[in-house]
Amino acid sequence: MFCRGLRLQLVAALGVAVAIPALGATAASKQQATQTTLLVDAHDLNGRTQASLSIAVTGSDGQPAAGSIAITDHGKPLAGFVLDAQGQATATVELAPGEHNLSAVYTGDQAHLSSKSEVSPVQAVSGTTPDFSVAVSPATLSLVQGQSGSASVSITPVNAVSLTAPMFVTISCSGLPDQSACTFTPENLEIPVGATAAINSSMVIATQATSLAKAEPGSLRGSRPVAWAILLPGALILGGFAFGARRRRFLSRLVLLGLVAFVTILGTAACSPLYNYYNHGPPYNRPTPAGSYNVTISAQSSNGVTATTHTTTIAVTVTQ
Repeated sequence: MFCRGLRLQLVAALGVAVAIPALGATAASKQQATQTTLLVDAHDLNGRTQASLSIAVTGSDGQPAAGSIAITDHGKPLAGFVLDAQGQATATVELAPGEHNLSAVYTGDQAHLSSKSEVSPVQAVSGTTPDFSVAVSPATLSLVQGQSGSASVSITPVNAVSLTAPMFVTISCSGLPDQSACTFTPENLEIPVGATAAINSSMVIATQATSLAKAEPGSLRGSRPVAWAILLPGALILGGFAFGARRRRFLSRLVLLGLVAFVTILGTAACSPLYNYYNHGPPYNRPTPAGSYNVTISAQSSNGVTATTHTTTIAVTVTQ
């Protein structure tokens, strides 16, 4: 009997061991395979090469995929963008002089597997004017409300040997969702004369969650604004009745005066937003709205006469 029971336990354990990989395979099979395509149209713009990108991501069922994509150059992140409802994205990136191999990498989501497009080679024009290019890594961020995420912004000098003095670049961002902020460390970068290596700045994007606590300011000692707002007009009305017992012709005027005073005091005290703020505190903190956002990173340099600005984009997804 002991041996028979032992055999039954071994068979049951073997069945569980076989079932667990099967369950994992079933869960993985729910994610559809995807196909990512990238079309690049490069053209010259004021001595710089600008590439217009058209990206599309479709699932194995032919339906558009959702999420974000990263544009890479020689495998290194360059920029990131959010797909629209049709699973497409159009964008423009500026390329530094030299050879580039661009590809689009779909990051995937709960319903779709990641995929990568074919490489599109681009030859960017070369010039002699001092300049710089900007890139961000990673090109996509996914944050839960209340979390913070970091990325590295790279400023790569172009023709810095032609500089007669160091070039200073200031970094900023735009397109953030409400209740969020971005910071750069450092915010101002210096490109030395003759520099060739990239200079990095750390970027932090902070989101906000719903606050569970609400500030309740202490009431002013002896202050009863609501009571005064009711008692004062009431006293005027009662006084009007007492006075109108002998002079009824003034009764209607006093009643009207009391009503006007009542409405005025309520409007300027007990019922005003400022009163509620001072006596009940600010409302609960609103969270950063969930969704996907294209956040633009701008790098600007000025020589005192003209300003040079280059941008890149990071795709930020905020979830609850």
